[in-house]
Amino acid sequence: MDGKNAGKKYTDVRKLTDNKFLNLYEMDALTNTGETFHYYFATRNSQDELPLYTGKLRSNGIVIYPIWEEDKEKLVMIRQYRYPLDAWIYELPAGLIDGEETPSQAAVREMKEETGLDFTPYEGGNPALRRPFCLGAGMTDETSTSVFGYAGGTVSGKFREDTESIEVLLVDKKEAGRILREERISLRGAFLLMEFLKMDGENPFAFLDI
Repeated sequence: MDGKNAGKKYTDVRKLTDNKFLNLYEMDALTNTGETFHYYFATRNSQDELPLYTGKLRSNGIVIYPIWEEDKEKLVMIRQYRYPLDAWIYELPAGLIDGEETPSQAAVREMKEETGLDFTPYEGGNPALRRPFCLGAGMTDETSTSVFGYAGGTVSGKFREDTESIEVLLVDKKEAGRILREERISLRGAFLLMEFLKMDGENPFAFLDI
């Protein structure tokens, strides 16, 4: 029995925690030869919306690719303290989708909360690039949707939660290259910075036309 055609590979799933934003589950999983073992995963989904039950992926959150509207050769990034690392890490603005928000609505809200900036989503390009993508399927069913657009206005921290420690950065290509070579950076941020390095300021979202 190969992995591609294995079918259902678990017999039971149990919720182990009861937290607001993230929970741990234990599975009675099956090996390829039918042996049972315990497998653990984290999820942001409610129990009745687990993808292993529904067969569908819904967007849990968004990551924002914000071109600076006053200078399209610059990208808005953040440098944020992350508790699990006890360190600051370079990222793109991001956050969770609240309730019935669309990814674009969540991006406008999160950009304002994290940076104080206004955000205008770009609606062009291939819509398939705005569907939910898995983040780390070996340990979580969490998904994220990318939202592309332009940021402008005045940087402010007055909308942040007290748990958020964030520095807002305007990054040009030289600095983007340095960050990729030298700094701690999120995987989503790293891949989108690679696209930014190839970007033409006259058409900053050309890479979405696939």
